[in-house]
Amino acid sequence: MDHMIITVTLLVTLFALLGGGVWVALSLIGVGIIGMELFGGAPAGSILASTSWASSASWTLTALPLFIWMGEILYRTRLSEDMFNGLSPWMRGLPGRLLHVNVFGCGIFAAVSGSSAATAATIGRISLPELKSRGYPDNIAMGSLAGAGTLGLLIPPSIMMIVYGVAAQVSISRLFIAGILPGLLLLAIFSGFLMLWAMFNRDKLPEKTEALPFMEKLRGSKLLIPVVLLIMTVIGSIYAGFATATEAAAVGVVGALLIALCSGSLSRETFMASLMGAVCTSCMIFFILLGAAYLTSAMSFTGLPSALADWIIAKQLSPYLLLLALTLLFIVLGCFLDGISIILLTTAVVLPAVQAAGIDLLWFGIFLILVVEMAQITPPVGFNLFVIQNLTGYDMWKVAKASFPFFLLLVLAAILITAFPQIVLLLPQAMRGA
Repeated sequence: MDHMIITVTLLVTLFALLGGGVWVALSLIGVGIIGMELFGGAPAGSILASTSWASSASWTLTALPLFIWMGEILYRTRLSEDMFNGLSPWMRGLPGRLLHVNVFGCGIFAAVSGSSAATAATIGRISLPELKSRGYPDNIAMGSLAGAGTLGLLIPPSIMMIVYGVAAQVSISRLFIAGILPGLLLLAIFSGFLMLWAMFNRDKLPEKTEALPFMEKLRGSKLLIPVVLLIMTVIGSIYAGFATATEAAAVGVVGALLIALCSGSLSRETFMASLMGAVCTSCMIFFILLGAAYLTSAMSFTGLPSALADWIIAKQLSPYLLLLALTLLFIVLGCFLDGISIILLTTAVVLPAVQAAGIDLLWFGIFLILVVEMAQITPPVGFNLFVIQNLTGYDMWKVAKASFPFFLLLVLAAILITAFPQIVLLLPQAMRGA
């Protein structure tokens, strides 16, 4: 049967299910069953059973609930308050001053949460009221939080990297290492933009306060030291080859529990709340992962991925043209789906085409996550926009307008890693050569 008919049929079915409010995982399974029954020529039930087991019985996936639990534990501590108090003395000397707390606070919390929405919510619930009370404009405060919150997807350990690594069969440890330099690049781009904005909008900033002595700054930063040490231990153990991603995640959970205990935030209630939060989030992701794995199997039986790869080869599309087309596709999908769903929904069809174009799957994983970050601040379903709307009470379009400059900065970062792929590949290559 013509592959165009198959594609249109499955796409219409998928969007009809999603538009009708059916869960993403059930929509993926439903489209897979239709594809198998109508076009695949294989028993849908048997394939569903075998795929369900194969997609879930993976040692690599054990890192996912552990990293989620680590983030849940720290989310329930005083970490966001400690970050603001610890970072603000150091930011006062920069153009834009306390606006940088959003960027650096999100960068630090991203390294322990792995979630974009959790990063924006945790930092925002302290920083936005503080910045407002001190006279900083709402628009730039909201925009910087929305943009910097996306660092939760890119700076390792990232939940999105684990999901992509399992779906694309790419080393999660190498993905974590590959995300370090792009994450720092994005952090520098955001901070640099705030400096430029402050230089051209001096009249919109509050009066400059007196700088604190160095030792005073250092005393305030003692609250951040345990978190920084935890980050260095988790990522450093992976980079040095002492631990796999799963083992590093277990170390991270123990470290997070110790930090919560020492800060006085660990109680039976917070422990159980963090555990149940991790279970609920993990189950949701695993359910989507199962649906996506089944849809992947259905796609292979219909022959769509190989047909698309053959078409890419026959048309001799350049890697840059393919990446441009995929970027537009992911941004459009980001208007309706969350990041995990985008990755799991598209990898079955997209990855054979990406390989056919000669694009490195490790590099593509970081590129894909960067583009999905754009979707996090794209209306109407940008998760970070929802978070900030709930924190501020402003309407969605006001938040989206404030976030738009940071959307463009994400586009700039995607262009930079495309023009200079070694930004992504340098550390993984060094790790392999060590």
